Amino acid sequence: MGLLYALAAYFSWGLVVPVHFRLLAGIPAETILAQRIGWSALFVTGLIALLRRRLANPFPLRPRHALLVVSAGLIAFNWLLYLRAVETGHMLDASLGYYINPLVSVALGALVLGERLRPLQGVAVAIAVLGVVIAVLMAGRLPLLSLGLAVSFALYGLTRKIVGVDGTVGFCAETFLLLPAALAYLLLAAPPVPSDARTWSLLALTGVTTALPLIWFAAAATRLTLATLGLLQYLAPTCLMLLSTLAYGETLSDDRIVLFALIWIALILYATDALRHSKRERTMRRTMR
Repeated sequence: MGLLYALAAYFSWGLVVPVHFRLLAGIPAETILAQRIGWSALFVTGLIALLRRRLANPFPLRPRHALLVVSAGLIAFNWLLYLRAVETGHMLDASLGYYINPLVSVALGALVLGERLRPLQGVAVAIAVLGVVIAVLMAGRLPLLSLGLAVSFALYGLTRKIVGVDGTVGFCAETFLLLPAALAYLLLAAPPVPSDARTWSLLALTGVTTALPLIWFAAAATRLTLATLGLLQYLAPTCLMLLSTLAYGETLSDDRIVLFALIWIALILYATDALRHSKRERTMRRTMR
């Protein structure tokens, strides 16, 4: 079941969600985000009522739980960047951002949590940095959208790791923390939304199509090894890259080709190291029994 949950989450993020948001073309990214938070709150309320006996109890609250305010802000910013990428036809940049993300996470683990980089991890991060530098020199500009997505999601993962709450509970808390700002925007600042049934149906579905993958991911994380989950995470940006080039006509510029090539080399090294480390840990656990 863990593999099915992971595949459902990553294929949703790589195919269902971008197509869904693309169908809402013409509606500002801020409006879609606010609508998504509002509809997610309704979905989460039903989810809590349905699963209340199975959800991990977050009480008593600890000082670290206040960081959920930070994680809520980070995931909202990440979603806004993602929506802007889809809205403006830059899904390739979004794909690149999510390829870079695990390498940023590794670097943050070393810098913030004091985790030691294994040799291959260090080489992978260095190659990713080199790729960004070369792309900047070729294009004359930073890939800000890609870097923004990678860094914001890596910081989100780091914050959630420090908070240490159940995935579904954390998602519920983040949704309700963002709800007042979303409602204020919709009531006071959002431009009018077309009143046809198709548009409102698509907006209502954002609460489901963005919430379910997070819940499926949380379910997969408890059933699969980190190495397996780490390898499967590249399905989403790969689907997004194929979708952007094959379905929506985006083209890879020379600087992006170089950057993608170096990021893939870095990820191959990263994946090789993760598999080797996971195999070594399993062997050690067997010998200790």
